[in-house]
Amino acid sequence: MHEMSLHDLESLEEITQNAETRRIFLRMAAMQRTGRMGNFLTQLADDPDVDDDTKGSLTELAQDTGFLLAVEDYCAKTNRLH
Repeated sequence: MHEMSLHDLESLEEITQNAETRRIFLRMAAMQRTGRMGNFLTQLADDPDVDDDTKGSLTELAQDTGFLLAVEDYCAKTNRLH
């Protein structure tokens, strides 16, 4: 695993501190692991209730497998500590 920067750790900590955000990231990580991310991205692209900026941000995050798996790992490890 590559070395994480302070910014990466701050991002991970922010994600874990917000229950809704944490839930979304963990669901995206699970979809990525099980090969269902393509379905999510297709539905996201077709959803008229989601603005283009949000679609772009979610698409970028959804395609960053390394970051999603790091979020999942960080949440699992910090959950044990709390």
